[in-house]
Amino acid sequence: MAVRSVTPCTEKLFKVLVIGDLSVGKSSIVLRYVNKRFDERYKASIGVDFALKTIEWDAKTVVRLQLWDITGQERFKKMSRVFYKEAMGAVVVFDITNSSTLEAASEWKQDLDSKVCLDSGRPVPAVLLANKCDMTGRDRDLVSSLDSFCKDNSFMGWFETSAKDNINIDEAGVFLVKQMMLCDTGLSNEERRWDRIKVSQAPGESQSQSLCCWRPRL
Repeated sequence: MAVRSVTPCTEKLFKVLVIGDLSVGKSSIVLRYVNKRFDERYKASIGVDFALKTIEWDAKTVVRLQLWDITGQERFKKMSRVFYKEAMGAVVVFDITNSSTLEAASEWKQDLDSKVCLDSGRPVPAVLLANKCDMTGRDRDLVSSLDSFCKDNSFMGWFETSAKDNINIDEAGVFLVKQMMLCDTGLSNEERRWDRIKVSQAPGESQSQSLCCWRPRL
């Protein structure tokens, strides 16, 4: 009887930071992404919370994400260098109903870039989430302004999200993992040229909705 060969599986482990101001919904996003649920009573992080997300990326690859949900409290920002160490990606969250949290997102991104980078010296891939979109309608001016904001602040892309209604949570996760995988393979600068993408979806395909976003390929 012939013995069937087993294809070895590659495991990728990525540390991902989840950062942004207080009450923008970071912990709810992590809860939705990892445990597929939403809880109005879910308490905000104090210091840092941890979660693990395992993804069967393809037939030969398993991706494990260590999610570091870091509090937005000002007194913990001085400790951020310790939290950021060895991160391979980041999710920066702001509250779409509170413009001041978008301004703060720029500060969080600058803080991130000043304290951690890839082995190549490049910034870690970061995606911007405009959270709580269930509380407002689509704003074309916002789409245009966030495109510019992401380019000015070197985000790989952005998504409107809702942890409550499960909008674009998984899509944003897949997008970030793709960026981390690209960085992990060490592609050349020419292969990672600037590219604009549109995440499309057929009506009724899932609970999530998709919007335009852009990404730079480093």
